[in-house]
Amino acid sequence: MLTIYRRHIKTCSHRIEGRKYRRCHCPIWADGFIAREEIRETLKTRNWEEAQQKIRDWEAERSKPQEPTDNRLTVDAACEKYLADGRSRQLGTAAIYKYSLLTRQIKAFAVERGVRFLEELDLDLLRDFRATWKNRNLSALKKLHQLKGFFRFCAKGGALTSNPALDLTAPIVKQPPTLPFERDEMARILSACDHLYIDNYRRVGQDNSKRIKALVLLLRYSGLRIGDAVTLPVSRIAQGKVFLRTAKTGTHITCPLPPLALDALIECPRTNPLYFFWTGQCSRGTLARDWHSKLVKLFKVAGIQNGHAHRFRDTFAVEALLAGTPLEQVAALLGHSSIKMTERHYSPWVKARQDQMEASVIHSWELDPLIVKQPPAATGKGTPEVHEKKLVN
Repeated sequence: MLTIYRRHIKTCSHRIEGRKYRRCHCPIWADGFIAREEIRETLKTRNWEEAQQKIRDWEAERSKPQEPTDNRLTVDAACEKYLADGRSRQLGTAAIYKYSLLTRQIKAFAVERGVRFLEELDLDLLRDFRATWKNRNLSALKKLHQLKGFFRFCAKGGALTSNPALDLTAPIVKQPPTLPFERDEMARILSACDHLYIDNYRRVGQDNSKRIKALVLLLRYSGLRIGDAVTLPVSRIAQGKVFLRTAKTGTHITCPLPPLALDALIECPRTNPLYFFWTGQCSRGTLARDWHSKLVKLFKVAGIQNGHAHRFRDTFAVEALLAGTPLEQVAALLGHSSIKMTERHYSPWVKARQDQMEASVIHSWELDPLIVKQPPAATGKGTPEVHEKKLVN
């Protein structure tokens, strides 16, 4: 795809306005790709209509469509197949949106570079494609996984002999540290719930205050993500427990709630009798964003630095691990697909592992000659000196 522009001469008064300005009479140049060939040269004209016609002629001659007599799959056809497969698997709205976004970007890049067939997207072009992403850190890694999944789908379908995206090196990801709320911070957050919404008569504890306090307690003592918490149906609270999910084995995973959280949920004013925090009219994403903005205001009132909803989930996991709950049980409560994910985020907080490491350090002292040879300083005469020769002997 070629772009034409005015290359301003030194004496042009519009030179400072850049190549987008075209109302002068400077020479016209072309820039872009045709059939993967980079073009950047003068069109030898100053007439804009003549330049556009010349570009159309160039693209017609150099990128004449070839008939896919060898059953080669075009980039557009591959993207449509990939989207159709995702819809047939009944993926969620968010997943389909990611599929659609990736395929749109692949098709736009292919048009820009003059690529028609899927097999023309080799490793070098994929590196150039990744360089156009605005994603960084973890989002860039996830998008790379999606790109590899797209080409894996095409390779399994027989359109490609191998997956060229497999050789793309993963970006460096800096995982933010787990930051659970301290107990004094939780107390300040709960206290701020009453003062976040004050009516004209300076009264606290109104309906909105009760709602946000119930949500805070639910997030803290269930470990739910904010999207799951704000759309929680009333029917999933029974016998003092909240139903979290159904495991792959078919067993139901529930989590008991303390009376404090249960009472707050019971007293929470509801606009829809079927849900605690949802009217049932807006989308899940819109509802989560709305409550997230409310929590941001709450953290500001409570004086919490870097506060966000996911820290309640971290607090739930860390408190359980510090109490001695096995790691695999915490992974099940959090709904992690693998215990490795839980271990990666919460390994420093595993109480049993910390106790074992401390015991190992103490055990290592038994082999230290400085500690073994040194008599206990119980006489009050100070620490006795140990000469280097004694340690050697």
